[in-house]
Amino acid sequence: MPKTPKVAVINTTPGTIIQDIQKVMKLAEYEDHLPKKLDTLLKINISWQHYYPACSTTPWQLDGVIQALSKDGYKNLIPAHNGTVVVDPVEGAFNNRHTTVENSHNLEAVYLDVPPTEWTDYMPSENMLVLDKVYPDGIKIPTCFEGKNIIHLPTVKTHVFTSMTGAMKNAFGGLLHRKRHWTHSVIHETLVDLLRIQKELHPGIFAVMDGTFAGDGPGPRAMRWHEKNILIASADQVAIDAVAAKLMGLDPMNLKFIRLADEAGLGVGRIKDIEIVGNNITEENWQFSVHENTFASKGQKLIYWGPLKPIERFLLRSFLAPLAFIASNIYHNEYWLRFVGRKRIRAAMNTGWGKLFKQYQP
Repeated sequence: MPKTPKVAVINTTPGTIIQDIQKVMKLAEYEDHLPKKLDTLLKINISWQHYYPACSTTPWQLDGVIQALSKDGYKNLIPAHNGTVVVDPVEGAFNNRHTTVENSHNLEAVYLDVPPTEWTDYMPSENMLVLDKVYPDGIKIPTCFEGKNIIHLPTVKTHVFTSMTGAMKNAFGGLLHRKRHWTHSVIHETLVDLLRIQKELHPGIFAVMDGTFAGDGPGPRAMRWHEKNILIASADQVAIDAVAAKLMGLDPMNLKFIRLADEAGLGVGRIKDIEIVGNNITEENWQFSVHENTFASKGQKLIYWGPLKPIERFLLRSFLAPLAFIASNIYHNEYWLRFVGRKRIRAAMNTGWGKLFKQYQP
C-alpha cells in the first residue's frame, strides 16, 4: 500500500498566478520528489493545435513551473511536446503560446513526433496489462526520456473516452508514438501500463494541473469552459487525478483507470486516503457532464466498444485509417471551431485569464 500521498489545491488569480504556482508546488513538497542533479522534462499537453480554454497546457502554467524550478536550482529543463494523427505539435506550441514562454526562458523544446527525436525499444520489467498485446512487435519510448525527472502539465477537463483526463493520461502523448490510437479500446488499462513504465523510467515524477479554466462536456476539444481559478499539484499521479475528478463531481474509484492504478499499488485513488493541503474541497462539486459525445466520438465508440468492434483492426490499421483522421479534422477544425468554438473563445478573451493569455503574444 503506497504511503499517504499529498495533493495541494489552492485558488489563484491572473495577477498572482506565477507566485501561486510556486506556492502549490511547495505545498506538495515537489523538491522531495525531483532530484535536482537530474535533467527535468516538462511534459506539455497539447490536445488541439488551436487555442481553446482548458484544452491544453496554459502559457502561465508552463511559465510558472519554469520560474519555480529555476528559482530552486533546477538547471536543465526540457519542454516536451507531442503531436497526434490530428494535431500538429509545432503549430500547437505556437498557438498555445508555449513557444513564447520557452523562448523567453531560452529553453530548447523537443518534439517527440518530429525527427530527429529517436525512439527506443523498451522492455518493461513488470507485466503489462495490454501494451504488449497491442504492440506485439515491441513497445517504443522516446530515447530522451529515460533517467530524467518529469513534470506533467495537464489541465482540468473531461474526456469522451475516460470521463476525465489529467496527469495519468498526459503520459499517453509522451510515451506512445503516433499509433497510440490503437490503444483506445483498452485506454484505461493502457494508462495503468504507462504509469508503471514511468515509475521505471523516471527517478522523479510530479504534476501541476491547471484549473484556471476547466472544461466539461465532450472533451478534450468540444468543451464548455468555466473559470474555476484552481491549481492542483502532487507527486502521486493517481491521487491528483482523483482530486480533480472529485472537484468535477465524479467518484474517482468509479473511473476504471484510477481504480486499476489504485488496486495495483501505483498510487492512491480513494479521496479518504489522500492528504489534501491548501483548500478544503470536501464539499466541492462542479457537476461536470461526462456523458456527452461529439459526432466524431460517437463514431469512434462504435469502433472501440460497439457493433464495429469485430472490424476494429481493419478500420484502424489499414488504408482506411487516414479517412477517420480527415473526418475528425473536418468536424473539429472546419465545423465545430468555426461555428461553435470561436464564439466561446471570444467570450473567454474578455475574462482576466483571456487578457493574461494575450500578454503572451509571440
